[in-house]
Amino acid sequence: MKKFNRKDRLAAIMNILTEKTNHVFTYKYFTNMFETAKSSISEDIMMIKQLVETLELGKIVTIAGASGGVKFIPIISKKNAEFFLDDLSSKLIDENRIITGGFIYMSDILYSPDISYKIGRIFATKFWEENIDYVVTIETKGIPLATMTAKILDVPLVIIRKNLKITEGATVSINYISGSTKKIQTMFLTKRALKENSKVLIIDDFMKAGGTAKGIKDMMNEFNVEVVGTGVLINTPDPEEKLIDDYIALLNFKSINKSENKISITPNKSIF
Repeated sequence: MKKFNRKDRLAAIMNILTEKTNHVFTYKYFTNMFETAKSSISEDIMMIKQLVETLELGKIVTIAGASGGVKFIPIISKKNAEFFLDDLSSKLIDENRIITGGFIYMSDILYSPDISYKIGRIFATKFWEENIDYVVTIETKGIPLATMTAKILDVPLVIIRKNLKITEGATVSINYISGSTKKIQTMFLTKRALKENSKVLIIDDFMKAGGTAKGIKDMMNEFNVEVVGTGVLINTPDPEEKLIDDYIALLNFKSINKSENKISITPNKSIF
């Protein structure tokens, strides 16, 4: 087998850590791969750690113990998060996004892999220390954001359905009142989706009154799991009192002035 020098190892280790974020790789994994001593791997990781933190690329976490391990979390700095949210706000206030009914067209934003990854990175930065087991969302537009958040946290994604699907097998269903339409709706989740006593993070794209988020929380109670956080991309000022209060929103929707074709959306810079 080829003898790898330090430059080779540094490049390979960084690539491996960034390909599978928040996943613990043992030192033995790397010593076997490069056929080198654990002390050399430890030095490699310390060099990577210093570089990553200096350039504000994320955080390298080392785990002590007999086997030991290391993982990379792509934490985003406050400065970079604010820059991204400012840019995202400027995209969303384009007057051409106003559609019939006083809504904002956001599909191109939500389904952009680059944008949804950065949104997921902010959510992961906020919640990675909670030792989350699952990311939970409800179909459909919150799925890209939840997918990226789950990928970064290296946990499964669980999608609650609005319609019963026979392919899901036995399901749990609950009725909830939509905070925006005030209508009773039903959500469904397969009984196999979650393990008891797990920790879950709820991610969605939009919150008005919080009825959907409350419905998801009620569903989680049926599975006997703990909701450790709720994150949404955008919330609205009306109604002022939501059906839930323990959530974070990355952007605050202020208003749409249809007569002047103006949209007001501001970043929530208090999340960090």
